[in-house]
Amino acid sequence: MAEPTKAVFRIVIDGTMEAVFRELTKTGEPQGAIFNAVLTLGEPGLVRGRRMQMRTGSGRHAIVVGEVVAHEPPTRFAHTHRFTQYDDPSCTVVYDLRKVDGGVEVTLTVENIPAGTGTEKEMMKGGDFILRTLKAIVETGRPPLGTRLMYAMFGALEFVLPAKTKSGNWPLD
Repeated sequence: MAEPTKAVFRIVIDGTMEAVFRELTKTGEPQGAIFNAVLTLGEPGLVRGRRMQMRTGSGRHAIVVGEVVAHEPPTRFAHTHRFTQYDDPSCTVVYDLRKVDGGVEVTLTVENIPAGTGTEKEMMKGGDFILRTLKAIVETGRPPLGTRLMYAMFGALEFVLPAKTKSGNWPLD
């Protein structure tokens, strides 16, 4: 396998650090910026080493599994990231926030992406989408119409997800 790669995405959002950070770290409800997945923890609290998953809205499928690496409100959230549908190694996702003129600069860095994998392909196209959607949610209160329609399709087509992604295959405890 080739050397792991790194990707960096940035955007400025007209909002507060707290609003942006909340959208990236809320649990128990869909995260509109992150493909409407629900951040689910084995135990309450985003603390270093805590196992986490990004599940479908129904909770029946775990799309991503990982561990919290850093939770430093309202400036940094980082976690390991492994798509359950692939047998690829984990990478690390880091959100860094800083106050700038015009709002909050959000930098999404994905480190140690396994090169030449499904994970690399998904991460490279997902970074800009996540940040653009995050911007829309913080600035307008909801994702763009096209994104909302895409999420409705995700829900309707959840039954086509591979059996290996079922949440029961990825226990949190």
